[in-house]
Amino acid sequence: MRILVANVNTTQSMTDSIAAQARSIAAPGTEIIGITPRFGADSCEGNFESYLAAIAVMDAVVNYPEPFDAVIQAGYGEHGREGLQELLDVPVVDITEAAASTAMFLGHKYSVVTTLDRAVPLIEDRLKLAGLDERCASVRASGMAVLELEEYPDRAVEAIVEQAERAVRDDKAEVIVLGCGGMAGLDEQIRQRCGVPVVDGVAAAVTIAESLVRMGLSTSKVRTYAAPRPKTVIGWPLTMKDSTTAAAPTADVAH
Repeated sequence: MRILVANVNTTQSMTDSIAAQARSIAAPGTEIIGITPRFGADSCEGNFESYLAAIAVMDAVVNYPEPFDAVIQAGYGEHGREGLQELLDVPVVDITEAAASTAMFLGHKYSVVTTLDRAVPLIEDRLKLAGLDERCASVRASGMAVLELEEYPDRAVEAIVEQAERAVRDDKAEVIVLGCGGMAGLDEQIRQRCGVPVVDGVAAAVTIAESLVRMGLSTSKVRTYAAPRPKTVIGWPLTMKDSTTAAAPTADVAH
């Protein structure tokens, strides 16, 4: 089984960290391939960057040259999962939905601890769209920028723990969800400090993706996520390869 784990930003070191976390939880025989978009922002912390990442991730995935069995979109609250589901015939798992749904098996209410405060409304909206908001006690910001998570890992843990403890005490959360792909691998440290289950979205997404592949299940194509209709698309920035997916539209790119 081969699973593509797509970073939503262009920071290669973050792709490496996300892929390492995915490999640490993957079952024997599962190959994890981390991919980095060829264009886009070095971190995603707002709507513009998130929509840009959606295009960049689709570009990276549909142009991956080898066969694969599932895709993980490794950005918490980012846009684009729906587009990938239209383009591909394999399961697509978003870490936002994977983490939140996993948390619901572990406690009555969960809280998300993310990066900057400006990301909070985006995550709240994505959870609502996915139907996962009713059991979300809160979405809290650690105050750490995405790239600071790698630059200052000790400070990041302290900031996340502080908000996680407040979520448990003040918001009555029983489970903590790490609300950024860049937090991959920090779950055990935070679990030890807070004394409640802590869900890492990358790890949750890997186990869900593996399960879907083993069960022979993928996205329904009868309506919402049917393949894009053949159309002339002007200025389409993706270099679509017909061999990558039968669902890929034919692009008529203006140079």
